Amino acid sequence: MTLRKWFKLFWETLLVGAVASIITGIGLQVASGGISFNGFYDYVAFFVILFGYGMLASVYSQLGFFAYLILNYMGNGVFSKKGWQYIQLVLTVLALLELLFFRTFVGGESGKWSDLVLGGVILIVSVAVAYFKARMTNASAWIPTLFFLIAVTIIEIVGGLKINVDNATALLVIPLLACNAFQILILHRIVVNKKS
Repeated sequence: MTLRKWFKLFWETLLVGAVASIITGIGLQVASGGISFNGFYDYVAFFVILFGYGMLASVYSQLGFFAYLILNYMGNGVFSKKGWQYIQLVLTVLALLELLFFRTFVGGESGKWSDLVLGGVILIVSVAVAYFKARMTNASAWIPTLFFLIAVTIIEIVGGLKINVDNATALLVIPLLACNAFQILILHRIVVNKKS
């Protein structure tokens, strides 16, 4: 990956995060009955805040993406290819179970359906993206894609889960999932080696 390609990926991911955040923010406001804006500047401030929040989530996503790339590189160097895939699969399942029961263990709450819904949404999106990634590259991309989209995304949202507000969680998860999906789907195009 050249610096030019990384720079392009950085700005494209910022845009994906900002757009996902704006769409999510508007959707949440429509679903909750909206806010009363006092004038044009309130609308501008609302969109600027959502845009900035999406860019912030995008940078957080990119941090997780490059951490994953380093971890994957080290894992492939230390373990056999098959062994590393099994380790990723086990860590993915553990991360998903941790998400489903996180608030129960940390906050002592029980019966949080939102955790089950969140886990289900992350799982469905991850399986769909992994399917397309495997079709674009090869079948061995399934497990690393699932690991990144489930385990790394869950690690990125743990801080947001402590807030314990479903709208705030949605405003964090949707841009992160969009950015993570975008980055993993475009990765093979960025690192392709062109032979002359």
